[in-house]
Amino acid sequence: MAKRKSKHTDFITICETNHNLYIIAITSMPSCSLYDVINGGFSIPERTVSHRKSSSRRIAEANTVFVAYRFRGYPTKDQETELKQNIGAARFMWNRMLSDYNLMWKELGFTIPMTPADYKDVPGMEWLKDRDSFALLNAQLNLEKARSEYFSGDRGKPKYKKKRCCTDAYTTNCNNNNIRIEDNGIRLPKIADPIKLSMHRSIKPEGKLKNTTIIHEPDGKWYFSIVFEYPAEEIEPSFGLQKFFETGDRNEISGIGLDMSAPFLYIDSTGKKPSYELNGMEVRFLKQYRKLEKRIAREQRRRSHMVNDSNNYNKQCQKIARLHAKAKHRRDDFLHQIAVRLVRRYDLIAIEDLDMTAMKKSLNLGKSVSDIGWGKFTQILEELCNKLGKLLIRVDRWYPSSKTCSHCGYINKNLKLEDRVYVCPKCGHVMDRDKNAATNILEEGFRILEENMIRPAVEGYKKPSVLTTIA
Repeated sequence: MAKRKSKHTDFITICETNHNLYIIAITSMPSCSLYDVINGGFSIPERTVSHRKSSSRRIAEANTVFVAYRFRGYPTKDQETELKQNIGAARFMWNRMLSDYNLMWKELGFTIPMTPADYKDVPGMEWLKDRDSFALLNAQLNLEKARSEYFSGDRGKPKYKKKRCCTDAYTTNCNNNNIRIEDNGIRLPKIADPIKLSMHRSIKPEGKLKNTTIIHEPDGKWYFSIVFEYPAEEIEPSFGLQKFFETGDRNEISGIGLDMSAPFLYIDSTGKKPSYELNGMEVRFLKQYRKLEKRIAREQRRRSHMVNDSNNYNKQCQKIARLHAKAKHRRDDFLHQIAVRLVRRYDLIAIEDLDMTAMKKSLNLGKSVSDIGWGKFTQILEELCNKLGKLLIRVDRWYPSSKTCSHCGYINKNLKLEDRVYVCPKCGHVMDRDKNAATNILEEGFRILEENMIRPAVEGYKKPSVLTTIA
């Protein structure tokens, strides 16, 4: 029986040292395969043959929280070179380990756990010793997590990372004070001097620095996301929620319901639409976003007439990247503005728990749903509510908020999508479709709150230490 030839020219040579498996060399043997290594008298210990799940990450204890600070950095040219080398090393480690895992699985039917240390002594890879070891380690952990999620069916198969088609970033961990904040700058492992940071806000004291993620955006800007661990503080519910917990009267709570609307982001239970303040003027966000898209398309057409990899071509790519970053930042600013207004004004916010992936594929609303960023908006709302002692309640996506009459409760099953005005066949109530849906969402949110909160008249009220979202 002819042995199967692999497309790979490099094969892993395995030896047994202290009853453990280690990768010790990369040899070029086109006529050899891993079958030859195994059949040559080497036996695999049973304890090493497994789909090892990803190593357990450090998880914050119940009395601690993680806080990330994102600052823009201004590295020198030499520091940029070193940072790019660390990014390239992390990408290389991901691709190399993924290739070896795939080869083992193809040839043997199982995989052998590996670490970045197994590659540093391999001929031709000694340069890995000069790179940040924590960057390589985090690349390994991310790969193991991706493979574990793939085998469990949660995500697709891990893919190779291309140089220009993936996020240029790496993460390094703080160990023995190797990462320090010094004079509006940050000192990183394997970097000679501190990197200057634009620290637009102060860092809370008494925090323990955990890790730092270095990000190189396509527009050429550098950002540093610094994670600190703080003791968890007891979050006091808002005054309105406290009065509700004491009396059980929903009138003590200021609440609002939000119905997702693609052109405007949402329509609330009062019938209002969100407004975006830009340069001191209230404008419609999606209209301004479309203007930026047209400008990006115009610059892309100009680039198509240039010679690839020429100086003008590269300058045009940078210009387009800056426009994309401007559109992203403008959308983030819009979402934060609206979220802060809502959380400061209301004690309870009720929204629908929508499946955004399914909505993008149906109803011809893919682009509009993606542009408004509803998923990120709800994430910001949840973070702010938990921080300020407010409540965010997610209503079941199958709740018929649009078909239910907010006046009498009748469900009109014949309501169509093109019907923008709700007319109740039973009581004759007339209301805007989206406003009617938002009103029903708010009412359902109150119902969920009353069912999940313990009333003092029943069992005695105990103030929760941390306010969480009610699902």
